[in-house]
Amino acid sequence: MAEDINVLVVDDSALMRKLVSTMVDQTPGLHVVDTAMNGKLALEKIPKLEPDAICLDLEMPEMNGIEFLRERKKRGITIPVIVLSSIAEKGASVTMEALSLGASDFVTKPSGAISVDVAKVKDRVSELLLAYGGKYRRFKKPNAALPPMPGASLPPPHALPEKKIVPLTKPGKVELIAIGISTGGPEALRVVFANLDPDLKVPILVVQHMPAGFTLEFARSLDKICPLEVKEAEEGEMVVPGRILIAEGSKHLEVERVGVGGIVHLSDTPPVSGHKPSADVLFASVALGYRNHALGVIMTGMGRDGAAQIGSIYREGGLTLGQDEKSAIVYGMPRVAFEMGHVMEQVPLSNMGQRISQVAKASHL
Repeated sequence: MAEDINVLVVDDSALMRKLVSTMVDQTPGLHVVDTAMNGKLALEKIPKLEPDAICLDLEMPEMNGIEFLRERKKRGITIPVIVLSSIAEKGASVTMEALSLGASDFVTKPSGAISVDVAKVKDRVSELLLAYGGKYRRFKKPNAALPPMPGASLPPPHALPEKKIVPLTKPGKVELIAIGISTGGPEALRVVFANLDPDLKVPILVVQHMPAGFTLEFARSLDKICPLEVKEAEEGEMVVPGRILIAEGSKHLEVERVGVGGIVHLSDTPPVSGHKPSADVLFASVALGYRNHALGVIMTGMGRDGAAQIGSIYREGGLTLGQDEKSAIVYGMPRVAFEMGHVMEQVPLSNMGQRISQVAKASHL
């Protein structure tokens, strides 16, 4: 019988503790093992409860969420933390500080305190707790029976369709790298960017599914740990070798090839593949403009965004990489791309930064 993922809810509001607990307990596969009104009490309860995931507010008395994350890191506690806080929306820099201190992801708490408002974020909170809590439980108890993680199971090899796409030409020099990523992305991109080669002289464009108002601070936080420059993309700016541009939250990111360079464009058109920004939109523009001079990378995420159009890069003769099942928090997007025959090589997260650098630099030899 599958074991529920045990969640510790930490919030100073008694009403929010009750509402969030009800929301979590109503999700199949999740169970609230206890609650705490601040970080200090949460730290006291962790050794006894051994939760699989923590749902954390940031604004709390005595020990707030940031202080809790610092102490968690100091004590070597690896239990994944999902931030659910109103300050996440009001203070993007505080949210990014939480991520830099080891929080796995974040959800903005609804403005109201009634159950209908909390219900608006139920699916997202549940998705993250199932994904991160399930991954942690698999690491802690490899043989434990767990509720299925969304998009996690891969059919046996004989069930996979044969690759039907035939590249139109051979790969050329990589002149642009495009990355599509979603659930698990904030944590994964920190690992990838920290391990990129400082001498990598190829522009990188990134679509990370993230709401408006956060990507500017997200880019700044990544810039601190990456040997290359990282910034939020701006309409009409040139792509520059060795610079990473992050798509602005809630706007699509495209690139236009102009002579030997490229210009990025931001658009407010409707969501594609259920997302805005969409990896499919970015990959399609990369395939059109850079053809066999592109490297497409698809990583952890729910659903299938990017899976179809990374195939356009492959079809044009470009190179493609996908994150492997074992290291992905949610093996959804890379799984679909792999099953469609659009991924040339699957790579573990720990090696992704190095592999991207190797592939891009080798193409210039």
